[in-house]
Amino acid sequence: MPVDLTPDDVVVGLAQRTAEFVREVVVPVEEQHRGIAHTEEIRRDLQRAAREAGVFAPHVGREFGGYGLDMRGRAAVFEEAGYSLLGPLALNIAAPDEGNMHMLEAIATQEQKERYLRPLAAGELRSCFAMTEPAPGAGSDPSALATRAERVEGGWRINGRKWFITGADGAGFTICMARSSGEPGDAGGATMFLVDADNPGMKVIRHIETLDESLYGGHIELEFDDCHVPDEAVLGEVDQGFRYAQVRLGPARMTHCMRWLGIARRAQDIAAGRAAQRELFGSRLGDLGMVQQMIADNEIDIAASRGLILRACWELDQGQHASAATSIAKTFCAEAVWRVVDRSLQICGSLGVSGDILLGRFLREVRPFRIYDGPSETHRWAIARRVIRQASKAGAR
Repeated sequence: MPVDLTPDDVVVGLAQRTAEFVREVVVPVEEQHRGIAHTEEIRRDLQRAAREAGVFAPHVGREFGGYGLDMRGRAAVFEEAGYSLLGPLALNIAAPDEGNMHMLEAIATQEQKERYLRPLAAGELRSCFAMTEPAPGAGSDPSALATRAERVEGGWRINGRKWFITGADGAGFTICMARSSGEPGDAGGATMFLVDADNPGMKVIRHIETLDESLYGGHIELEFDDCHVPDEAVLGEVDQGFRYAQVRLGPARMTHCMRWLGIARRAQDIAAGRAAQRELFGSRLGDLGMVQQMIADNEIDIAASRGLILRACWELDQGQHASAATSIAKTFCAEAVWRVVDRSLQICGSLGVSGDILLGRFLREVRPFRIYDGPSETHRWAIARRVIRQASKAGAR
């Protein structure tokens, strides 16, 4: 089957409008606030401007106010939005909301879509996805899930502690993954539950201090203490939570890559501009061979990342599981984006280290991406395991 990576005219136009909107509207706000949106006022102002520009929530279906972009279409638009740390927030395509919208659109009932997806897609509220737990609970190994959901009269009772839940502070609802059967270590037995923010059984314990600060709503520790939810709070089918998580996780890894690729391009533009203007030792910085190599390596990393993202997105658009492609793309992009930002900071010297430009902030924000959505080591293990399994089958034949 031929692989077509060419965006259609709608996507091209939307990506161009997004690029203009981010540069003209979002970047000045980002620079004013050092890349961090501290208040609901900032979020709502940016999202209002995105609606007026016609670029708001492009990933959701037209029924919910978007363009219904497939994964390849998202790649072009999300990269342009990611040119600013606040671009994804402005377009309502930031994590974790974007991934939750994708999953709700795919598996929620119509009643759940109206109650949760529609206001989420409109930016009227935010959400979070609560799977990760303190050790020895679920993390890189989701099967270690320890939070327990038990059937009670009229619904379910959830008990457990969640850790590093992005965006949980101020979220209107949580998608909580809890074990409804089996024991930690079992491959199945998880169920997803929609938990409203005002549920007295769910409490914010603390903000976890982290290297990155731009993801809205922070990284939170949550406690579920006899948290009662009705039967209609079950998202999808009982005991099928791990299977449904794959609906979210593969595409969410790619949309993370798309957004961070935009920051890599931004860092490269800053570095190239500096190299073209800064003069020392009788010539421009950009005329020095070592600087030229770093700029060239940046271009290579950006182009290779984009190619891997598009290939994985094509597989997802074809309905394939795309596990290998998404693992390869996520691992390479996470490390390539870091290299691009790091080289760019090096080219800018003391200016790059200073707070006068945002490269230092970018470096802090992109470093955790090598851990989020699965550490690079976990993905490499999965990639190698697939290769060895295929080699064993070939040897047997």
